[in-house]
Amino acid sequence: MDINSVIVTLICGGLMLLAFLNLTHAFKVNRKANVYFGLFVLIWATFWLDEMLFAMPLQDNPVAFVSIRFIQFFAPLTFFFSVVLYTNPHYNHRAGDLKYLLAPFVFLILMLCHGKISEEWFGILYIVLVLGHALFYTSLAYLKIQRHQQDIELFSSNKEFIDLNWIKYIIYVFIASSVLMLLYNLFATAESLNIYINLFFLGVVYFVAYHQIRQKEIYPIGLNSMDMLNEASSDTPDVSKTKLLSDAELMRIQQELIALMQHEKPYLDSELNLVKLAERLQISTHQLSYVINRGFGVNFFHFINQYRVRRAEELLTDPQYDHLTILAIGFESGFNSKTSFNTTFKKITAHTPTAYRKIHSKQ
Repeated sequence: MDINSVIVTLICGGLMLLAFLNLTHAFKVNRKANVYFGLFVLIWATFWLDEMLFAMPLQDNPVAFVSIRFIQFFAPLTFFFSVVLYTNPHYNHRAGDLKYLLAPFVFLILMLCHGKISEEWFGILYIVLVLGHALFYTSLAYLKIQRHQQDIELFSSNKEFIDLNWIKYIIYVFIASSVLMLLYNLFATAESLNIYINLFFLGVVYFVAYHQIRQKEIYPIGLNSMDMLNEASSDTPDVSKTKLLSDAELMRIQQELIALMQHEKPYLDSELNLVKLAERLQISTHQLSYVINRGFGVNFFHFINQYRVRRAEELLTDPQYDHLTILAIGFESGFNSKTSFNTTFKKITAHTPTAYRKIHSKQ
């Protein structure tokens, strides 16, 4: 067995295992999304499985060839629906979703016409359909994740494990691999192309597996994703004038919230979310979100992290805490990682925590 065969075996094994874990709900979170992601990974594995097992038979068996290629054509679609369900777990399929089957139907017709039209035209149409389909759905997925990363600020105080950034990396990988394959086709032999592209994807497969295993449930228990998405999109003039609370109630809850933040410091809980804070105030999540948005002019994420940054500033400038590392101060302030601490602190103060400490140590 040559080195390329070993690499292909590792890729297939990794993808098949990841698909199995997703389809059997081994991760216990984001179940509906994981089913689609598991199907995507399973289809992804077939691109190497047919190289390992079916390369020659496929050429001689038109039915098998059309079947495998038709199944592989669904990879971008299953990837897209996994993103849809990660960002909105309450999404349900509707009759209108049948439109998503139009492109696969056209592709199936093209595959059935193989041999009945010229090889040149078949090749052109095949590439246009496959690449166009993949680009369309990866673009839609990217836009959904971009919007999701804004929406989660409405209910979460830490975004690192729920922002789906790892799925963005999958999209970047697809683009990078397309460029790599083009360059290798121009400057290298097919054999070297297979080895290096497969090595690249071997790293990608285990990167994806690592991040998906770490993926947490995105929406906390007690919070309806549809409510949050509706709130995120309700920024039209008519909706913005709607009053959920009277001015007096708004002022009262504002004062209670400020007192809670100052005396009980709930922001030091790195897992704090809208549901937890609403329970402490004994109000609904809708009311709390309304108070923070209208009363303070910010979303939940920024409201909580302003307090965390202030706490971090106190610790960074207090000589009693000089023995603490930057990471320790981040944890003491309610952040759950050095990355989120650095990013949020710099966004609010325009300095990194390290630079902030150095500046104030000289004063």
